[in-house]
Amino acid sequence: MHSGKLVFAQLMEHLPEKTLARCVERYRGNHKIQSFTCQDQFLCMAFAQLTFRESLRDIEACLRSQTEKLYHMGIRGQVSRNTLANANATRDWRIYADFAQRLIGIARKLYINEPFGVDLANTAYALDSTTIDLSLSLFPWAPFRTTKAAVKMHTLLDLRGNIPSFIHISDGKLHDVNILDQLIPEAGAFYVMDRGYIDFQRLYRFHQAGSFFVTRAKRNMNAQRRYSHPTDRSTGVMFDQTLVLQGYQSAKDYPETFRGIRYKDPETAKRLLFITNNTTLPALRICALYKARWQVELFFRWIKMHLRVKAFFGTSENAVKSQIWIAVSVYVLVAIIKKRLNLSRSLYEMLQILSLNLFEKTPLDIALSRIPTPSESDQDGNQLILF
Repeated sequence: MHSGKLVFAQLMEHLPEKTLARCVERYRGNHKIQSFTCQDQFLCMAFAQLTFRESLRDIEACLRSQTEKLYHMGIRGQVSRNTLANANATRDWRIYADFAQRLIGIARKLYINEPFGVDLANTAYALDSTTIDLSLSLFPWAPFRTTKAAVKMHTLLDLRGNIPSFIHISDGKLHDVNILDQLIPEAGAFYVMDRGYIDFQRLYRFHQAGSFFVTRAKRNMNAQRRYSHPTDRSTGVMFDQTLVLQGYQSAKDYPETFRGIRYKDPETAKRLLFITNNTTLPALRICALYKARWQVELFFRWIKMHLRVKAFFGTSENAVKSQIWIAVSVYVLVAIIKKRLNLSRSLYEMLQILSLNLFEKTPLDIALSRIPTPSESDQDGNQLILF
């Protein structure tokens, strides 16, 4: 079916080209551009992500060494370091943000029935952020501390398949709780977050929209018990109570009752107090939902280890955001291919195989489904696996 096509070209066939063209047209990305279009830029940057390139010079050297194959990869413009740097600095990053959101929509449909360790029919999201440290002298637009710059990647991760459904990139000073203002609550969905997102006025907006939140209470929370529900302390649940806030401002911000669950972790003996507005799920399932929040931490660790989001090819805000969104697109694209080809390999293994075979003409499904030898399996045994 893919006879004669490069692996890279087969990979890019899974991209919705018309959607990319609409995103480019929406932001006039190719206005007054005669060569090296936004599609060329995307393909070059995707190649850099898949092959772990370290710099623009690195990208230029690798692609120019395969000049006769660039046309078959879909790259029509002349690849040069300066052209790519200019494209990253000037082509609107929202082109690739919108395109990534479209890929996310495709991936979420493919993973809609994927289990995530909790028996739950509702959609469940984990909300968190990761900080990427930068040099203040090179990135003055992203202040963080007195002598330090940083960008934050705020992510709402769909726990079914570990697909990011929402991403916002900000400077390091933006507090995590402000991201709740940018989310549109989904009725019936669970939003699992840590204590940094506790703002009862914002959480009440989620409650009014029919969404459920699960988080940990802060130590200074002033709440009164209204009712105690029966529990089995042998399961680790010490109490399951209906609470109401007592502070004047907090009671005004969240005037209704909510649920408090004290849980003793059998491994660490640490006592945790979870709060949620869901009154129907068993207490242990609420605890398991919060534990599943760790998936977003694994997601951040995975993309930092295996994609180029810690070292950037440009220093402008537009270049940084473009690179992050294209990295997200590559991550989601590989996840889409994994599901469409029904592969059992982890994303890590797929990326490693693709990095060495992009210029080969092996059919994509065969290249990615070859059974590794026992020695190969042993070497990959300790690698982080998200899927």
